[in-house]
Amino acid sequence: MKLKNTFTIFFAVLILILAFQTNPVIAASGETFTGEPLCLPGIYRQQPDDCLALGPSDFLTDLDAKGIHFPLQPLPSHDPDPALTLSPVPYLKVGENAFPVYNSLEDAKARSSSRYLEAGMKYLAMSERLDLEDGVYYRLANGLWIEAGEANTECCIYSGRFQGLLFYQNPTNSFGWIIDATDVLSAPGYSSEPTGQKLSRENVVQIYDMVEANGTDWYMIGWNQWVERRKIRQFHVNTIAPEGVDNGRWIEVNLYEQTLGIYENNKLVFATLIASGVEPFYTRPGLFQIYKKLEKGNMSGAFESDRSDFYYLEDVPFTLYYDEARALHGAYWRTLFGYPQSHGCVNLSIGDSHIVYDWANVGDWVYVWDPSGETPTDPDFYGAGGA
Repeated sequence: MKLKNTFTIFFAVLILILAFQTNPVIAASGETFTGEPLCLPGIYRQQPDDCLALGPSDFLTDLDAKGIHFPLQPLPSHDPDPALTLSPVPYLKVGENAFPVYNSLEDAKARSSSRYLEAGMKYLAMSERLDLEDGVYYRLANGLWIEAGEANTECCIYSGRFQGLLFYQNPTNSFGWIIDATDVLSAPGYSSEPTGQKLSRENVVQIYDMVEANGTDWYMIGWNQWVERRKIRQFHVNTIAPEGVDNGRWIEVNLYEQTLGIYENNKLVFATLIASGVEPFYTRPGLFQIYKKLEKGNMSGAFESDRSDFYYLEDVPFTLYYDEARALHGAYWRTLFGYPQSHGCVNLSIGDSHIVYDWANVGDWVYVWDPSGETPTDPDFYGAGGA
């Protein structure tokens, strides 16, 4: 509303300027000024021969160069189908201590165990719940059984939440997601006056300009609206295929911004936030090809010698393997995206992984890069990777 009022006042001033411009200016001496008039308010990318593109026109042309048009244009995008966020199966979060797993309900009731799941992060796919007098039992998707108290379960994950954006044409400027609640300021710099607008995590904003103030970068997200760079994950629109892409189809992963984009024939199809590998389990930069699609499958492993970082994840959805054990896949155990968190894979929300999986073919390209240069690029640094 404040932005709209600002433009209303601005165009009222333009009308007054035009009113004075329609007649020659009479100087105090009685002489008539016959120089070039101001151009009609508009956007002039080249200086006209018959008028001066100054004042209002200069202002509008500067806004246009930053991608700000009046009326303000929305991103050429739409939200994906929310049904895509539903998980393929319900998932159980279980305690980090080791606990028994049973071959049958009878074994579970008799506490006759044939195996234990070791200590660590564990999520299990569930197919049935039974509430009996002696406890609550879960039958897993693989046919095995656990008892809720022994497993210290938290039931259940039925869906994800975060979703990216689908595009029907290329945007004309960058955009991004707010990753931490913040106030919008009227100018770059910590001492600038707040506009009164507050942004929440995962709000989408367009980015028109960037300047440095107080030793940090600030993004212009509207007229007289600024947000500190650290509060935003910026998506850089880059429709030129990376060198080596030979079929016009690629997925770009930006490790610095923690974003992912799908491109087809030089058009942006989809954009979202990710969670990539955290130090020292970086996601390896490079150009790769998808070599396997898996609608769901288990992932497990440990990297420390004492297996203190053991993880066991059942029915990980919509997996695209592209670099040894590194893959793009849904991560139903994550609630926040936009930060490195994984063992090397590119984690997506359930809904986003569904979109990427449905679009991708074996042989399509995955381009992973870090514009900051902070991620190691030496191939000898990397092992096979993990979830």
